[in-house]
Amino acid sequence: MMNHIPQGKYRPYPKIDLPNRQWPDNTITKAPRWCSVDLRDGNQALINPMDMQKKLELFRLLLKLGFKEIEVGFPSASKIEYDFLRRLVDDNLIPDDVTVQVLVQAREHLIAKTFDALRGVKKATVHLYNSTSVAQRKIVFSKSQEEIIALALEGVDLVKKYEANHNGEIYLEYSPESFTGTELEFAATISNAVTARWGISDNRKVIINLPATVEMATPNIYADQIEWMCRNLDNRENVIISTHTHNDRGTSIAATELAILAGADRVEGTLLSNGERTGNVDIITLALNMTSQGIDTGLDFSDVNEVVAVVEKVTELPTHPRHPYVGELVYTAFSGSHQDAINKGLAYQQAKEEPFWEVPYLPIDPADVGRTYESIIRINSQSGKGGVAYILEKNYGYHLPKAMHPEIGRAVQALSDAEGRVLESEEILKVFKDNYFNIKEHITFKDVSLTSDNGNSKCTLSYLHNGKEITSQGEGNGPIDACKDALMKEYENNFSVKSYSEHSCGNKSSAKAVAYIEIQSEKVLSCFGVGADNDITVASIKALFCALNRAFN
Repeated sequence: MMNHIPQGKYRPYPKIDLPNRQWPDNTITKAPRWCSVDLRDGNQALINPMDMQKKLELFRLLLKLGFKEIEVGFPSASKIEYDFLRRLVDDNLIPDDVTVQVLVQAREHLIAKTFDALRGVKKATVHLYNSTSVAQRKIVFSKSQEEIIALALEGVDLVKKYEANHNGEIYLEYSPESFTGTELEFAATISNAVTARWGISDNRKVIINLPATVEMATPNIYADQIEWMCRNLDNRENVIISTHTHNDRGTSIAATELAILAGADRVEGTLLSNGERTGNVDIITLALNMTSQGIDTGLDFSDVNEVVAVVEKVTELPTHPRHPYVGELVYTAFSGSHQDAINKGLAYQQAKEEPFWEVPYLPIDPADVGRTYESIIRINSQSGKGGVAYILEKNYGYHLPKAMHPEIGRAVQALSDAEGRVLESEEILKVFKDNYFNIKEHITFKDVSLTSDNGNSKCTLSYLHNGKEITSQGEGNGPIDACKDALMKEYENNFSVKSYSEHSCGNKSSAKAVAYIEIQSEKVLSCFGVGADNDITVASIKALFCALNRAFN
């Protein structure tokens, strides 16, 4: 019997009173300020937190990707957090244009320890936070709104106290933690109190971080909350509104994008969404979403394979194969109709001069993030003929005529059905060669000599037929026609040539000619043959013999 959720256990999140909301009509036109919290928020969520070497490797990756703001830890919380920041300072690993960020609670001994760790840092953001939500005030702290504000202001005063003796620039970030569970009026009141106590001005801007510490409602609600705060924060022009969304409802990406529409200036997140519970917002997905809209994000994700490799190594967490943009399978099509559309789209893209990306099913060019085209189409029992042709062309240089696609497609699908799995490209090539090059022969090409006069070709053709060597002459309006004429002097199977195509295959210096011939007869509606040789005429005749052996064996 199905269990029912008790009535009244959950309640809908209340709507935000926001007359004339503006964000639904806005468009994202520029990237926000990015802040990676992988080394702090991400690290605290790991089964095995990072050691020094892993932290350093991840920090180097974040710099390489272009992050200018990096939360490096909670130096007052543990020795490894403290030692890591000191290592960055002592080894001069922080570039001059990068601001490191440190998290701290509003307690003097923790703030003192934090500033001790910051000795020698030229630019740092001190991220001060305390919980403000109704649930936290009622259940965890048993404090009134006034007491919560007093705690935040005590923290600001302490940061100002230690800032006075720090030889470098200090910026303040304040987070009303669990913002999404906090009354908006109270969130604005405490944030305004913090910025006023800090002494906000043109030269002393403050980051107000509004975290969806727990994602509690649909993304449009978060956007409403951000726009409401934009309207109700004092000195808005000097406040940098930051988002920090978690993924409890699975909509952190959408919530962050709508928050940017609503006026957010800055985004905190992690690579590949690592973070507490269901994770933080994934900055890779956010940034590449913007890239797909023509926005320069300032971050370099041109080699996502390296990013995935480093993050998986330091976090010991796997990446889902369907993770947007970076998963192993996200640029892969198994469906026949998808494969056909992608194949045509790539050919169209290559042929046109205008660079605008117009390939069906691929929102961005995989090459832009360091992925190759080899993995775009993979063959299983659901795949179509176009996918097989794509693999043979892209991986091995065989440009199969379109009419031939169903023939080779059926042969490959038969193997995939029998194996019950995805086929490797080498296996597809083997099916192709087994069906067109390594076939049982009842008639075998040996040699040919050709002459041509005013478009008329004459040939002397040598071949084996059922163990008998035959040499005969023929003529026609081309080499293939002349060869057919020679064959029909003794060959018993009547046929006609339905189609012919050819191309070179391989590097220019060692290219082979490849020919495709389609024949038909009273018994065989269509059968293709393939031939390859250094000489295109010989390749064509080999293709004809291949077709005869396949059609009449």
